[in-house]
Amino acid sequence: MKKNKNKLSIIFVVVAFFTFTLAGCQNNQSKNAKKDNQIAVTYTLKDNKKDTEKKTVDVPKKKATVMTGLKKAWKVQSSKGFITSIDGKKQNPKKKVYWTYTLNGKYAKKGADQQKVNNKDKVKFTLAKMK
Repeated sequence: MKKNKNKLSIIFVVVAFFTFTLAGCQNNQSKNAKKDNQIAVTYTLKDNKKDTEKKTVDVPKKKATVMTGLKKAWKVQSSKGFITSIDGKKQNPKKKVYWTYTLNGKYAKKGADQQKVNNKDKVKFTLAKMK
């Protein structure tokens, strides 16, 4: 009878080990699947000449635009693809103060809602007076 209990205990331990091991593998696979569908984009906010905030945001590959990540990181207001306010900091057309942005150090040629981004891109939004 003792031998049967020992065999059952060993079987139970082996089954439990494989159950937890397989569950861990499935969990890692779902995490990897999520990572495969996401890209990381770094956003920086700049007020005149001073960087004020920086965040790295994961965005879905399929919806990867400048606007998608920006809205995920901060409260954003826009009009016709142009940013009018980020995190409560508003542009002021009367004083010719506007939000502009660069993508990997180059000024963008599209609105934030149309500009696609790739993994590890760097987007910098600047609130400054335009000449």
